Amino acid sequence: MKNETHGLTHHGNEPDKIAELRKIEEAQLAVFGEMLAAFRDTRETGGNLLDRTQVLYGSCLGNANSHSNQNLPLILAGGGFRHGQHLSFDAVNNTPLANLYVSMLQGLGIEADKFATSTGTLRGLRS
Repeated sequence: MKNETHGLTHHGNEPDKIAELRKIEEAQLAVFGEMLAAFRDTRETGGNLLDRTQVLYGSCLGNANSHSNQNLPLILAGGGFRHGQHLSFDAVNNTPLANLYVSMLQGLGIEADKFATSTGTLRGLRS
């Protein structure tokens, strides 16, 4: 790599920088996938470690190049959620990220109906 990661996120739409950033992100996601596989392969009574663990991976910026904190790219794994789907929310009437945290807390059995600026739970996570 020619550049450090943070500098690459401010790529200015330069193809070489975007390609370099993509390599870094692909490597990070490969390690994330390996971790999830290890959790899945760790057997526990009645299931596996991934069944009993919530793992959230993502970024605090939807577009680091413009410092946008909307439309965040997030992956939620494990924890009994309905997986194998892509959820997209209205960019104009944005759903608060805190709604995800309420859903995660409830998934852990914690009685919570509010977290920070939440307005409820995140729709589409539970089957």
